[in-house]
Amino acid sequence: MSDRATIEATAWNALADAELVELAQRGQRGAFRELMQRCNQRLFRVARAVLRDDAEAEDVVQEAYTHAFAHLATFRGEASASTWLTRIVLNEANGRLRRRRPSVDIATFEASAQEDSRVISFPSPTGSEDPVASAARAQIRELLEHAIDDLPEGFRVVFIMRDVEGCTIEETSTTLGIRPETVKTRLHRARRLLRGTLQDSLAATLGDAFPFLGPRCARMTETVMARLAATEATDGDQL
Repeated sequence: MSDRATIEATAWNALADAELVELAQRGQRGAFRELMQRCNQRLFRVARAVLRDDAEAEDVVQEAYTHAFAHLATFRGEASASTWLTRIVLNEANGRLRRRRPSVDIATFEASAQEDSRVISFPSPTGSEDPVASAARAQIRELLEHAIDDLPEGFRVVFIMRDVEGCTIEETSTTLGIRPETVKTRLHRARRLLRGTLQDSLAATLGDAFPFLGPRCARMTETVMARLAATEATDGDQL
């Protein structure tokens, strides 16, 4: 079997992210498709945390993927592929936000918030689910999403990355370019602001907030692949 046939026969989902990036750098579109499918939900959630608009967040992620594919050669593995892609998404989302309206002064919210040692313990998806909460799952998820949308932007992005996506403090700090202590403080503030609306009974809804699976995930992946194919065809015509 030739090297090309071997790569085409590869089970992409069995490869690590770094291996997928390496193969994508060598022109393997299937590897990049797999990487997108792994990162779609996180990148969508992060973009939406900044923009608070599903359609615009989706467009931002598509633009970010297109940019990332065009600059794959610049990826040196100094951070994980998901962190690298998240930074690209944040740059694009924040750029759009600046063009839309002035940035929120997060320092104002941090300075005005009173110290409170009581940090709510947002439960993990592995916690037991109350039958009543399960029956009202859709309504509670909507409540949760609206409550998160109402957070100040800096708190909102940290909350999404830490409590919804489950990123570590270190990864969140590196991705956002802020100190670990700032990550902890903003998460603390975000939880305090949500305390009046949310309760521990929302345990099972965190992992389902802002879903980005199924048809939407597939549609966006195919849109990016079509863009890349069109770009390749255009480049070929110019040769």
